[in-house]
Amino acid sequence: MNLLVNGDAEKGSGGTAEPVGQVVGWVVRQGAPALVGYDVGGGYPTPADPGPGGGAGARFFSGGDSPVTALVQEVALPAAGSTGHRAVDAGRVRYVLSGWLGGYAGQEDGVRLSVEFRDRAGTPVALSVLGPVTAGERGGATGLLERRAEAAVPPGARSARVQLSFTRSGGGTSNDGYADAISLSLAAPGRHS
Repeated sequence: MNLLVNGDAEKGSGGTAEPVGQVVGWVVRQGAPALVGYDVGGGYPTPADPGPGGGAGARFFSGGDSPVTALVQEVALPAAGSTGHRAVDAGRVRYVLSGWLGGYAGQEDGVRLSVEFRDRAGTPVALSVLGPVTAGERGGATGLLERRAEAAVPPGARSARVQLSFTRSGGGTSNDGYADAISLSLAAPGRHS
């Protein structure tokens, strides 16, 4: 089960390449993202380009027109009373962070997806970072590629901060880092996320 709200960019205003001031489920920390429809065209990813395919929905995240755009979501780690915390502290709960990350043609604009686990006091105890997907990895084509990290939730973790950081690397006015199907899930031994 995805612990993130609106990891697929489907909720709220958007659907064009125009930046939005708010994104349902996320806090906009910097810049102004766009929730772009796969039907917008004009060089943006389409359903025919590499990406999450039919299950992805109608829209994806982009960096809008800001040189740097950052979206953050804070997640309390679910715990069934002290049992859940004991399982985390014993290293028996695993996490999967995944997302489709990409960009435009040969440009190196990109996006990083990270999860920072924090203890009860809010002190970071572990960090996992995915991306950016380079133009070389995309074969110089517009599109998104899946990235995934899986490991044990660090002992003492009680929350997770998930961040999408879009960076414009070259010329132009668009920040063409793209992301879709962003997910953070947990699984105890013998259970699937």
